[in-house]
Amino acid sequence: MPVLVAAGAFLMTLLGGLVAGKVGDKRHLVLGLAAGLMLGVVGFDLLPEALHAASSDLFGVPQGLLMFVLGFLVLHVVERSVAIHRAHEAEYAEHLHAGHSAGHTHGRSEKLGLAAASALCLHSVMDGFAIGAAFQVGDSFGTVIAIAVIAHDFADGFNTYTITRLYGNDRRRALLLLGCDALAPVLGAGITLLFTIPEHVVGLYLGFFSGFLMYLATSDILPEAHSPHPSRSTLLCTLAGTGFMWLVIGLAS
Repeated sequence: MPVLVAAGAFLMTLLGGLVAGKVGDKRHLVLGLAAGLMLGVVGFDLLPEALHAASSDLFGVPQGLLMFVLGFLVLHVVERSVAIHRAHEAEYAEHLHAGHSAGHTHGRSEKLGLAAASALCLHSVMDGFAIGAAFQVGDSFGTVIAIAVIAHDFADGFNTYTITRLYGNDRRRALLLLGCDALAPVLGAGITLLFTIPEHVVGLYLGFFSGFLMYLATSDILPEAHSPHPSRSTLLCTLAGTGFMWLVIGLAS
């Protein structure tokens, strides 16, 4: 079951990459919705489950919550080191209008794009691992996590293709990395079929994964959604995504 669900993440990642550059002004709505879904699953399901499974304290703080902070900080350090967040609005305009002919399209710039896309691929392996771990807890919990991951993987695919092309890599290389990113969740889910994860370890991992999702939603996806279009419609999409996850979790409980 986890691998079949991860196949949905595979398709959604591919879809996100293939529509990159074709959604135009609607891109901010998609990203806003994805961020809302991620915030909802972290606040309403992932963190409560992590705190339940890993509730023992370490220096007065529940271990699940410590892992949440650690996951947030780890992704922050990784993204800072590969400069994923350099792809902001001004650079989008600069690169697109320069037609990839400037010095940014060669050498270190291309390698930077590859490093950023590779980091997203590694994160997608962890997405699949989260799906598998969640299904070991229960089918309803696995379904909730799968919805969040699949929604998030659309943004992953979109960003993998966009960042690779942004820094001067050709379309073939961008599609190759997109394919790797799409296969990564299936690989991660398949790994969890090889062994049963102890409940305490699941709680620690879910706390860590919560930190990952929270960082992506608040520091990456939401700023990117609002920077070109600080519109009310983007905010409404985020609220709708969060409300939808509340509804899904309530019905699954």
